[in-house]
Amino acid sequence: MNAAAFPRPEDAFDADLDDAFDLDMSYARPGEAAPAPAARPSHEPLQFTAPIGSEPGGFPSTPAPAAFPSEPESFNPVGELVAGASAALAPIEPALPEVASTTGYGQPDPSGVSIPRIAIHVFAERQDTLAAADRAGKDRRMSRATTHIRVGGIPAAIETYANEPTPPLIIVECLKDPHSLLAEIDALAEVCDAGTKVVVIGATNDILLFRELMRRGVSEYLVAPLQPLQLIAAIGGLFSDPAQPFVGRSIAFVGARGGTGASSVAHNTAYAMSERIGANTVIVDYDLPFGTAGLDFNQDPLNGVADALSQPDRLDATLLDRMMVRCTDKLSLFAAPATLDTDWDISVEAFEEVTTRIRSTAPFVVLDLPHIWSGWMRRSLISADEVVVVATPDLASLRNAKNMIDLVRQGRPNDAPPRLVLNQVGVPGRPEIPAKDFGAALGVHPSLVIPFEPKVFGTAANNGQMVLDLNDKSKSAAAFQTLAQIVSCRELPVVAGPKAKAKGGSLFGNLFKKG
Repeated sequence: MNAAAFPRPEDAFDADLDDAFDLDMSYARPGEAAPAPAARPSHEPLQFTAPIGSEPGGFPSTPAPAAFPSEPESFNPVGELVAGASAALAPIEPALPEVASTTGYGQPDPSGVSIPRIAIHVFAERQDTLAAADRAGKDRRMSRATTHIRVGGIPAAIETYANEPTPPLIIVECLKDPHSLLAEIDALAEVCDAGTKVVVIGATNDILLFRELMRRGVSEYLVAPLQPLQLIAAIGGLFSDPAQPFVGRSIAFVGARGGTGASSVAHNTAYAMSERIGANTVIVDYDLPFGTAGLDFNQDPLNGVADALSQPDRLDATLLDRMMVRCTDKLSLFAAPATLDTDWDISVEAFEEVTTRIRSTAPFVVLDLPHIWSGWMRRSLISADEVVVVATPDLASLRNAKNMIDLVRQGRPNDAPPRLVLNQVGVPGRPEIPAKDFGAALGVHPSLVIPFEPKVFGTAANNGQMVLDLNDKSKSAAAFQTLAQIVSCRELPVVAGPKAKAKGGSLFGNLFKKG
């Protein structure tokens, strides 16, 4: 299965501008030793259908980490809002069984999983399995599938399918000994239609049992207790099509209010991902009437994202390549038309289809979302693999950021919460909400605090440059490199030679020096 989603430790942080910005160290991918798959016997399955293209495996899961700690007391000048946020968050966190805001070591990362429009029947015995199946059925990746959850295990499934046809996927749980489990599986095979995929949840982590189940045609074997993401990854693996194109990771940037600089943060972060980390990246500017991606990169393309949205069904690799502007060797741009001549009335399905097609072109797709609210905006935020909310340290941003984060959390119960970036911190003479209090009110640890540097940002914007090109020694440039590492889950490549040795052999250590 895929690697784990990356943990986000809720450590104490220092919002002092002397430190330039605050750093979230949670982007590092934990190491994971994958178990060796069992060899598939040549025995033909009786009726069940085994997965095609890869060997399944079932191994015990790792408990999820603790949820976000309880919030501190309220603060001025927004004490009432903080108190309300704390009271609202208190009953929510304990109500999330099994899975906290992040997944633990050894948990799968089903960010690229796509579940088709199928019916899935679950017959469970344990309460936590029922809860995990229910949470998995409500996940954004399972939105097209129809999930029915019942109690009773394999005997209930046998009784049900004695009088009705079987769905494409059956998930059954049996906590009995291996001999009893195999006997019940043989009985289930007698009432199942040919081509049905069967996932078995058992209590024994036994490779011999696993091999015997595979020999009987079972598609997957999982060991209880289960996490929702583990179940989603298993289902996605059964229905994955090797002929389908690669699907990259989507990262959505949205401003908590107008003027937070979300577009500048998105563009500079994408540029740092492509130039400093070396990952192929695509920027999609979905602010059709007022998008600034073309200006920021000094580009004036004839085609762009509006043309793609007008004909989503015709998009293919050739047409996408024609519509994109290549800013650098590793950075491409889908620019917005930035015109008011058209009333942009585009369906939610068109945005979803275009985003899916673009994700097949690069490992990372940065979505620059406008500060509006509509059906496609809601869908884009919930369906993105990573959400970054950019806010300024004021009351309007706090209120709007809380609404956004609460909605995204509700729509993505099995995903980590959105990232919070505080921008324009330290404006002279402006009263500001401290970063610690801002994060405490939202229940989200700020991943980064970007200082107010008007000369650097203003000059870069007027010149059509990125901050890294204009002044790579500035605090903001270092902040964007750090944010690029966090959202891409990759580190900056270490420069070989005497220069790297003089810096201690790691570019990352310089981020902790005082500015």
